[in-house]
Amino acid sequence: MTLTPGLSYLLASVTCSVAVAAMLKLARRWQVDVRQAIMANHAVAALLCWAVLRPDPVALLTPQTPWLVLAALGVLLPSGFMAMALAVRHAGVVRSDAAQRLSLFIPLLAAFLLFGEPVSGRKLGAIALAFAALFCLLRRPAPEPEAATPARDTDTAGRRALWLWPLSVWVAYGVVDILFKQVARAGTGFAGGLLLAFALASALMLAYLLWRRARWAPRHLAAGVALGVVNFGNIITYIRAHQALPEHPALVFASMNMGVITLGTLVGALAFREPLTRLNGVGLALALGAILLMTPW
Repeated sequence: MTLTPGLSYLLASVTCSVAVAAMLKLARRWQVDVRQAIMANHAVAALLCWAVLRPDPVALLTPQTPWLVLAALGVLLPSGFMAMALAVRHAGVVRSDAAQRLSLFIPLLAAFLLFGEPVSGRKLGAIALAFAALFCLLRRPAPEPEAATPARDTDTAGRRALWLWPLSVWVAYGVVDILFKQVARAGTGFAGGLLLAFALASALMLAYLLWRRARWAPRHLAAGVALGVVNFGNIITYIRAHQALPEHPALVFASMNMGVITLGTLVGALAFREPLTRLNGVGLALALGAILLMTPW
């Protein structure tokens, strides 16, 4: 079977998305300061956005530019990346990628509750499936009772991290999606909004690192450059997939989200030997079902 350009872009976008999670997973093994890597990642993504998407400079600085929303994005983008880094460390690639993909249901819920969009049975069903999937993915078996010890306290903190950081990823990426929609509603072009958000995220992360007196090292920044290239590669190939398949937006949407969950599961289970319970497997199946139900075929 010959891959069309659209499907090639989709495959590349799915691969880049999972590669970002895998790189964050390997950061600790490679002794990379994730904070510095995230700062460099956003700077590289901003430069690539400027070079590839060519936003109109005049349109970037207008009275309608939603600076408060962009400032919120500047905080949430690196925060979401930090949450993702901690999620893949403690909960693994499988759960973290699934939580990130399920975050698309937060804007859907906000559309009903905040923006007055009409409610449909199909969308409510998809949201219910998504919450059930999230519960199954984050649920871990209860530990056997034992005496309180420092080791026991450490184990409790570790178990809390198993669900806390994927949940943080879910919330952060969902709110980021809502904020980008607000940028679009304000009339700011996609490329311009993306550029400003990345630039602000990098600048704020740099200010934080200077305040914390981080110990700079070339390998941290080099890892961030690689992360930024892959991160932007995920964005641009997803855009190109929509452009190459203009009559099949539902196919692009469903294939992207289901592809990331499927490939993330394979990478997590085979490359990183991440253990999954039967309930986690049910959660993955429910996540795929929620995306299918959500897709406007």
